[in-house]
Order: sequence, then C-alpha cells, then structure tokens
Amino acid sequence: MTDKKIKVILAEDDKFISKAYLGGLQRAGFEVFHASDGNHVMEILKENKPDIILMDVIMTDKNGFETIEEIKLNEEYKDIPIIVLSNLGQETDIEKGKQLGAVDYLIKANFSVAEVVKKINEHLD
Repeated sequence: MTDKKIKVILAEDDKFISKAYLGGLQRAGFEVFHASDGNHVMEILKENKPDIILMDVIMTDKNGFETIEEIKLNEEYKDIPIIVLSNLGQETDIEKGKQLGAVDYLIKANFSVAEVVKKINEHLD
C-alpha cells in the first residue's frame, strides 16, 4: 500500500466555503490545492496534476463551465475527473456540467464535506 496522498484542486472563490472545504479535505488525508478562479486552476494544473478537481461554477475571471471546457480540450488534463460543486441547482446547469465532462454535479447545500469526501473516493475507485 502506498502513502501517496490524493491530490485535489478545490476551485472555490468564497473564502468561508473554501476554508471549510480545505480543512475537511485535509483532515480526510487529501493534498489540497486551492484556486480562486478558473485561471488559477489552469496555473495549478501546470505545476501539480491532481487526481480530481472540485469545481465551483460561479467564480470571477473564468467561471467553472469555461474552465471545465478548457481542461477537457487539453490532452494532458482531459482524463482528470471533475466534480462540480455549486449552488446552481437548475436542471440546465446540471446538464451543462455533465455535457462538458463533469463526472458528478453536487449542490453545496445538499452535501456535507464528509459526503463530498465520500463522492471523491467513489469517483477515484
């Protein structure tokens, strides 16, 4: 068995939500890289290829949908699973996220950090 930590990019621009998720994900044993917008996600990808990405949709500069699209068009990153973690819960938003290539779409209000950790592990198994 390896001691290699699972690398997660958390793309979230809300400071309070970021802090809560960062703490929970780190306590779960993940190595977490925080990005405050889509451009920052792309910068982190160049330095630290993650095992999975948690992507908010509404962010400044480059939103989550635009970022997912950019990642999925890149040969080096297209196979990294992306879970959308958003407050946008309209069916059209969920469909769009999945059509762009997200493996899951979670509405923040409906999932605790522990449940998000469980979802990450499900998608990496």
